[in-house]
Amino acid sequence: MSPDELVYLAILAASIPVGFLFRYLSPSAKQWSALLLGLSVTIATCQIHTLHSLVTVLGTWMIIKYDWRAAPSLSLGWTFLYLLFFRLSYLFGLPSPTPFANAIQLLLTLKMVSLANEVQQYHLAKKEDVTSFSKSPLICGLTQEPSLYDTVSYSYCYIGLFTGPFFRYQTYVDWLQQPCPRELPGRVPCLQRLRFVPLYAVFFLIVNHYFPLAYVRTEEYLDHHFLFRLFYMTAVFFVFRMRFYAAWCGAEAGCISSGLGCYPEGAQSKPGGGPSVQYSSDPASATYDFRTIQNIDCYNTDFCVKVRHGMKYWNMTVQWWLHQYIYAKAPFKAYTLKAAWTMFISAYWHGIHAGYYLSFLTIPLCMGAESALESTVRAKLGPQGQNIFDWIHWFLKMRAYDYMCMGFVLLSFSDTINYWSSIFFCIHVIAVMCMGLGMLLKGGKQERKLERECRNDEDGKRETRTEG
Repeated sequence: MSPDELVYLAILAASIPVGFLFRYLSPSAKQWSALLLGLSVTIATCQIHTLHSLVTVLGTWMIIKYDWRAAPSLSLGWTFLYLLFFRLSYLFGLPSPTPFANAIQLLLTLKMVSLANEVQQYHLAKKEDVTSFSKSPLICGLTQEPSLYDTVSYSYCYIGLFTGPFFRYQTYVDWLQQPCPRELPGRVPCLQRLRFVPLYAVFFLIVNHYFPLAYVRTEEYLDHHFLFRLFYMTAVFFVFRMRFYAAWCGAEAGCISSGLGCYPEGAQSKPGGGPSVQYSSDPASATYDFRTIQNIDCYNTDFCVKVRHGMKYWNMTVQWWLHQYIYAKAPFKAYTLKAAWTMFISAYWHGIHAGYYLSFLTIPLCMGAESALESTVRAKLGPQGQNIFDWIHWFLKMRAYDYMCMGFVLLSFSDTINYWSSIFFCIHVIAVMCMGLGMLLKGGKQERKLERECRNDEDGKRETRTEG
């Protein structure tokens, strides 16, 4: 493991016991303590690069104060343009940001855009209440506009500072105002979330040792058989998953220990979004969960059948953000175009490396391929045939993610294309073939339908002539 990864690990490990201590603090003490701890860690790891995040926060707060109506679109433009400057700062003679600064900037971008949207919803709801004299607050809506201190406190809260999960400002406020935090579940769900982390870590270390990513860039790698080259991406994606499974489960444990994202099950919370219905918070009768801060569903990530479903179980809080603020507001109506737009924005958010775009923009192609076969092949099969189809579908889904992962980790255009060409762009070829087959079968179906209609028309004409 690299020194940076060891620092990440130490911060994650320390956040879990520290979280339990925050349950003993009052709301005001919890707010300034979480800010002080988060800001201290940020300055210690990012040093001068802390200014990037601070400028982002102050810029967003000024946008909200200037025009809350346009704040969502303006904040999106501001934070994403600043991301570009942040990543290209070396062109202006500035020092390149550290990986820690990059991690904070990514999460902060999500937070600031979400905050602007929440403030807009607050003002719209307030205006509607005044107009209609109603008392129907939004589900988990703000009760007041956040101050500069509130905005900075939310931005630098130590929880999920580097690894996530993303959580809304309202989730943060609910955490500060928990009436009886020590009575909320903590130790048991925390241990449940951590129980497989040692196994993930061991798998990561072993497989990464025998299948290092750097080997793909060597000339010796190309001397191996095609099947070995094909298998290598499976090993790389396995290492990739184990790394993030361990990190995200650890990050979730840090949230659980502090009580962040703890809501009654009746709230029907969504990862990232929080409660989706009005709920009762009676501590005596409520059963709680931490769905709001769940960032990974390891089992369903591995064993769901479809590519589109795999997206929902991976980095779940960020997926909610993308759906809420990018997909739902995309300047297109067609599903495929909206999906491609969302994947493009996701690639840009991750970085400016070509590998991100090559990988993310392959996802809509795979989704189109599976949709084409589902409607033309699977729909015509019996239960046993559909079961076999689903197993084949699952196998190809995993290989598609193996394939796309290589662009995500190799990053550069040349390295990604060189690897994909070494396995003959097999996933792209299979996806195009599946789409072609689906179009052919669909076209054949339409031709048979047209032929039947023509035949019926001819039969009708003959009957008319006979009667005449």
